[in-house]
Amino acid sequence: MGATTRTRTADTALTTAEKAFELLTCEPAPLVFDARPVPGLPDATMPLDKLRKLLVFERHDSDTTDELWRQLAHHAREWGPAWVVGAIGVALPALTHLAAKISRGYARHADDVDSEVLAGFLQALRTADLAPPRLWLRLCWAAWRAGVAVVKADDGEELPLDLSTGSRSPRMPYGHPDLLLGRAAAAGLITADTAEVISATRFGDALVEQLAAERGVTASVLRMRRRRAERVVAAAVTRGDLTGPVRAPGRRENSVAA
Repeated sequence: MGATTRTRTADTALTTAEKAFELLTCEPAPLVFDARPVPGLPDATMPLDKLRKLLVFERHDSDTTDELWRQLAHHAREWGPAWVVGAIGVALPALTHLAAKISRGYARHADDVDSEVLAGFLQALRTADLAPPRLWLRLCWAAWRAGVAVVKADDGEELPLDLSTGSRSPRMPYGHPDLLLGRAAAAGLITADTAEVISATRFGDALVEQLAAERGVTASVLRMRRRRAERVVAAAVTRGDLTGPVRAPGRRENSVAA
């Protein structure tokens, strides 16, 4: 992003949240989660830091993950600020990973990305509908969109007055791949669900197998749909279709559904 960059400061929103989580889970009275109602988790209670380690080092199916986050979101909404901090702390490894991906190439906005990723996740934690499936993915998607909005705004900044307005190489359309997917969906080239599948599996940590199961299709079918959609987006980039103003057409026959 040029010469004007800055390193991440010692205390960002995410590192501050981590410090609060450490205080909440230290002895002699760490905050404890009752995992017994959650199928797929140990039939026991455990401190939240141990729960986080379990989630980091072991994979669980979508039913287990959804029920866990229903419980954590309910606690955060009903049981006070400590559980808000606790739920955020459990999510921090994923949120830190998302923020780092978004900030890549935008170092001067790293702190702002951290703040917006955390704010987006917190808003979803407080307001998301807990009943539908894919709750964890929806929470992460909200955090991702909030963080990406920071770099999207940066891409729209006007040229500095002291910068030459002479000929220069064109930039890739709108910088971040997630923004490109959003423009493709807005143009009707692919569906919003397809864009989410590509983003979640290519740039996030979601597994094709998990998303396929949630959609009631096989992994091979979802991969085929993803590949077809990626070819449509690549062709649009080559033609320059995603570099100008995006019109919002009605339903297009050539849009790729997930």
